[in-house]
Amino acid sequence: MTISGYGSWPTPVTSELVVAAAVRLGDVRPDGAPGTEGTGVIWAEGRAAEGGRIQLVRRSDDGTRTDLLPEGANARTAVHEYGGGAWWLHGGSPGVLWYVEWADQRLHRLECGAEPVALTPEPSVPRGDRYADGDVAPDGSWMVAVREHHPAEHAPAADVVNEIVRLDARVPSTPEVLVSGPDFVAAPRLSPDGAALAWLSWNHPSMPWDDVELTVRDLASGMDVVVAGGPGESVGEPQWQPDGSLTFLSDRTGWWNLYRWMPGQDIEPLVRIDAEIGVPGWALGGSRYAVLDDGRVVFARSSQGFDRLAVRELNGTIVELDTPFSVIGSVRADGPHAVVCVAGSPTAEPGVHRVVPAPASAGEPGAAGVQTLRPPRDLGLHPETISVPEPIQFLSTDAEGNPRTGYALYYPPLGAHEPPEGELPPLLVVIHGGPTGSAVPVLNVGVQYWTSRGFGVVDVDYAGSTGYGREYREQLKGAWGIVDVADCLAAARTLAETGRVDPDRMAIRGGSAGGFTTLAALAREDTPFSAGADHFGVADLAALAADTHKFESRYLDGLIGPYPEARDVYTERSPLTHVEKFSTPLIVLQGDEDAIVPPNQSEMIVDALRSRGVPVAYLLFRGEQHGFRRAESIRRALDAELAFYSRVFGFALPEEEGIEPVEIENL
Repeated sequence: MTISGYGSWPTPVTSELVVAAAVRLGDVRPDGAPGTEGTGVIWAEGRAAEGGRIQLVRRSDDGTRTDLLPEGANARTAVHEYGGGAWWLHGGSPGVLWYVEWADQRLHRLECGAEPVALTPEPSVPRGDRYADGDVAPDGSWMVAVREHHPAEHAPAADVVNEIVRLDARVPSTPEVLVSGPDFVAAPRLSPDGAALAWLSWNHPSMPWDDVELTVRDLASGMDVVVAGGPGESVGEPQWQPDGSLTFLSDRTGWWNLYRWMPGQDIEPLVRIDAEIGVPGWALGGSRYAVLDDGRVVFARSSQGFDRLAVRELNGTIVELDTPFSVIGSVRADGPHAVVCVAGSPTAEPGVHRVVPAPASAGEPGAAGVQTLRPPRDLGLHPETISVPEPIQFLSTDAEGNPRTGYALYYPPLGAHEPPEGELPPLLVVIHGGPTGSAVPVLNVGVQYWTSRGFGVVDVDYAGSTGYGREYREQLKGAWGIVDVADCLAAARTLAETGRVDPDRMAIRGGSAGGFTTLAALAREDTPFSAGADHFGVADLAALAADTHKFESRYLDGLIGPYPEARDVYTERSPLTHVEKFSTPLIVLQGDEDAIVPPNQSEMIVDALRSRGVPVAYLLFRGEQHGFRRAESIRRALDAELAFYSRVFGFALPEEEGIEPVEIENL
């Protein structure tokens, strides 16, 4: 074996460090009456060391932190399989929260100092009724929520019903259906007087970033008014304001911007910029903006792959706030003058922060006070050894072969070691999921795991990614497996041609939809990659169309074409069809409980490569779903992938880490 300097650098960023005290921060909400000073804050923590369960944590004003859920409880919903909106509060009910328990998917009420009480009936089918994204009436006596009904275990996608229900917020009751009919519903929100209900809806084959309607119902008369949305318009995040107006996001201009509607009046644009305030609706319950008591709006906006926090002043001026954040989520008003959010930067993992934008009258545009309520982990890494992403552009092609621009974030190898003279680093091309997703420019210890060992990492925002407007997002329509692959190949070749990486040691890795792009990029005779890692990716598109969950069961209609009418296209685009072109060693990692991309997808490609004599390694993780949450699974997946590359690229593993080898067949 040839021992190379790059790839074998000793590093403090081990798989143990990746998971040690690691948490995945979710939603954050102030715990108190709206507009009041000195409230506590509650946030969600996904804890890898506790099997990936989600705990809810309250921070009091004196800094005391308290775990709210009893031991073993897990605030996570399976609605849409991706979840989100699994818990909520009500300003008029201090000390009370509502959450969905992962084990049974029933909705629970938790009062401070008491045991959780299940409010929804036990379904006849285990986890048959799943709840999410609720809102509580002004008087705290009743609530609305999304309910996803599964009539049988493993029910076909066509039999699953999504609806909005009303139920008692204090004691167990039988939910009453308020909205049914659309294939999907989301964001039920009650007006300040409890007299009106707003919600979002869309139908197959649309996804929530395609064609979404915002409807308002007068609950007394039952009259519905479609406020915004429809074909060619994606609407999100409706929020009622104290004056009875309704704010929401819409991409009617090509960018998810902010608007306001008052009954009987025309829609008013509040923020119009060539940047995205909204994000794709994979998960429920998100919030990218908050309206303060004085009428100013604080919002997150994405441009060229980076988030920034900004404020809309009362005169309509947009001012970017001076904060270090590059990734921002869960922006919510906290008292009359501040917001809380979950945010991170290229040198810091996400934390929970309170941000107080200075008023325009202070004469300091963009000034903001930042208080960290839940700091990120102290990783003990020297700032000079943290690889910071550099936005890059490259020339690629569209589905017809015409030139176009692609985007990516490049992380150069950076560690406490001198690069070997005359040698270029290996490259790891990372393909995000979705495919309607984006690269995330925040400190990710999983990325530093590679860069600190001597790998260059490029995270590709291929055509179809979000953050670049609807036009860029729609370049993937009908072209999945073509333009995304073209961008990944172009990004790798550009870095190699400019002398930044070794063209003979380039690997590609991706999960879910990114796994499909990984396989499609390898199923080519002209692939520039000499290794690949498929994390629960799609190998057979027709099999996925026939066997996946309701939320994505018609997603491929837009990405490829309607099935079975476009069966030939599905066959042609499937990596499994082109296994004769595979020669690149591949490692495949899969969760055995994955309902989104079932294990048979991984097993089909592994069996095909195995029979052809292509080097392949396969790891099946027990008890894991779509994306690994358990510490032991995360560690093993990372170390196995590194061990795989060490064999293929010919570098030594650091002995002190004790990394377990991985079995590679046919090598």
